[in-house]
Amino acid sequence: MENKVNQNTKIEEILSRSVQDAVVFESLKSKLMSGKKLRVKLGIDPTSPDLHLGHAVVLRKLRAFQDLGHTAVLIIGDFTATIGDPSGKSKTRPTLDDKDIKRNMKEYVKEAGKIIDTKKAEIYYNSKWLKKLSLKEIFKLSSLVSISQILERNDFTNRLKNNESIRMHELFYPLMVSYDSVMIKADIELGGNDQLFNLLAGRVLMERLGLVPQDVITVSLLVGTDGKQKMSKSLGNYIGLSDTPREMYGKIMSVPDELLLSYFNLCTNFSNEEIDSIETDLKNSVNPKEKKDLLAYEITKIYHGEKEAVSAKEYFTKTFSENAIPADVSTIEATEDELLASIFLKSGIVSSKTDFGRLVKGGAITNMGTRAKVTDIFQKVDGGGVYKIGKHRFIKLIRQKT
Repeated sequence: MENKVNQNTKIEEILSRSVQDAVVFESLKSKLMSGKKLRVKLGIDPTSPDLHLGHAVVLRKLRAFQDLGHTAVLIIGDFTATIGDPSGKSKTRPTLDDKDIKRNMKEYVKEAGKIIDTKKAEIYYNSKWLKKLSLKEIFKLSSLVSISQILERNDFTNRLKNNESIRMHELFYPLMVSYDSVMIKADIELGGNDQLFNLLAGRVLMERLGLVPQDVITVSLLVGTDGKQKMSKSLGNYIGLSDTPREMYGKIMSVPDELLLSYFNLCTNFSNEEIDSIETDLKNSVNPKEKKDLLAYEITKIYHGEKEAVSAKEYFTKTFSENAIPADVSTIEATEDELLASIFLKSGIVSSKTDFGRLVKGGAITNMGTRAKVTDIFQKVDGGGVYKIGKHRFIKLIRQKT
């Protein structure tokens, strides 16, 4: 009896915590209560080189289904990434070539494995079936969905109102991701709430091809560290799953106070009761920094373990609260006339000279010896010293031996 009560509690939580939409709720609940082993699909396009906490929200939901004994089906959209998901976009996404996509998805499964059990999951790359579709087969699938249905989505409607172009290839995106659901015979599909249209399109296509339509769960989107837009690598407001413990801890400490409860709810294993208690404390004027420390420690522990979380906390306290330079700062050799941009690029601190320019423009690079901001993108090494990059990284430049 106790096991049944516990199972029911887990089902209730799966259908409520972080959930934005549940379609069709009664069908979802009935399937989960039936004890049938379900196929639960999540698709992720490799549009950037790594996953972040925003991706983790829906991956954690997929793991919750795994923990109940269901089959997690992870689709890496190596084909659909060449089209570009128009969801929430006011302009056409830049297309990615095969080289970009291959580089981006190199670590996806490994990073997803920090959350889901990849050994028990089914993992597919959708080029496996989408590349094989003939033009005749694509036309046949297209005949099952109307243009008016596609254009009903908010992002397309807004673009039409603003006289922004919609390219023909974008209309095929929801059709292609829907075909993924057909191929793996999904019982349930998960996604962010900006994916609702695509997931509902999967229901339509499955039904018109004679399959039982998948039910749908969308989760709330995680707002990034800027406190304004959803977490995104391209916006620079992300916390990566591959970030070092120190980087992760520091970035979480920069999250705006008003997002604390959202992060506790979407990114941690704290129970609803514990989060309610945290909310009460904040309403009673407890210093938000105390709760932010707790949040940073908990999330860092989830992805790096307790030992690393303790170390990251100590590092943050010493470096940022006491404004000290860390003793174990990374050291790089440089020549006197070498550009800082070149040094940062070859050492992997920045991904491009454009990225370096963005940091300079934002006043994010400081010479700790003079406490002066770097303001010139063509600045050369001025005798070495320690540089602070953003809030979380330090680098020490020493003169190259001749």
